[in-house]
Amino acid sequence: MFENEPNERIDPRALKSWFISGFLLGLVLLTIPLSYIILVSSVWNLPVQWGWIGIVAVAIFTVWSAVVAPRLRIRFWRYEIRKDEIDIQHGIFIVRRTLIPMVRVQHVDTEHGPVMRSFGLATLRISTAATDHYIPALSKGKASELMGEIASLTRLSDEDV
Repeated sequence: MFENEPNERIDPRALKSWFISGFLLGLVLLTIPLSYIILVSSVWNLPVQWGWIGIVAVAIFTVWSAVVAPRLRIRFWRYEIRKDEIDIQHGIFIVRRTLIPMVRVQHVDTEHGPVMRSFGLATLRISTAATDHYIPALSKGKASELMGEIASLTRLSDEDV
């Protein structure tokens, strides 16, 4: 795709984590059209078809978010930590490539929710003065290793300035 694109990829366990997250989101969203069918259409005598259309829409969204999107995300997410910069590339339809100079990094941290934690995954968040950047679904060990590497490279960059 790009010349000299980053070569590191996120952890393959992200597929399972994103599948479960997408499926759980679909179950939560399913309560809306089901509530419509059970409560609203019977109380106010509204057409039930809208509820069924909602169920189909939620099912399509769930297949996208639990099956299709995770496979595309894992295929297109790349990153690389270099001496002077962090290179992040992602995107399914619109590919975004971000170069973060080490001198701009203010702090680095990790985060993980219950689903990612159960798979031993974490997201690495890199903060600059302007915005936050992230690398999702790294193993906890890899995220800690990268956090230490970026912190030491940031200190070296500060000393060079």
